Amino acid sequence: MPDQSESQYAAAAHVPLIKSPGLRVPPPVNLPPDIHPLPDSVTPYFVYPYTLEPHILIVESSRRTTLAAHTARREAYLHAREDERERRRKEALRRVAPGFDPAATLVPDRATVSEVRVDVMDQLVDQLARMENGS
Repeated sequence: MPDQSESQYAAAAHVPLIKSPGLRVPPPVNLPPDIHPLPDSVTPYFVYPYTLEPHILIVESSRRTTLAAHTARREAYLHAREDERERRRKEALRRVAPGFDPAATLVPDRATVSEVRVDVMDQLVDQLARMENGS
């Protein structure tokens, strides 16, 4: 086994390297003398005075009200536009077939049947009797 002091890069240890002019070592960081470490508790740093909250809430509520009004107006406009389109379509159908209403289904009415049903044979006999009396 080779010696530990002799590494595989030992031959390249004495090769001169050419430095790129674009690369440089950054300067060392100098800390200011008045820096202090963090305290044991950081909760005093997270105190928020909540002075902006009422203003933000008022602006947000007015924004939501305005947005709801715009949404309601847009929905009403779209509904009115759809109703107008449907009315024009029905008018065009009525011009082609007056009295046509596609919304209402046409259901035939049953003819009213009299309570007394006359037999076909009785009708024939009555008709023959009238013919005899008439001649």
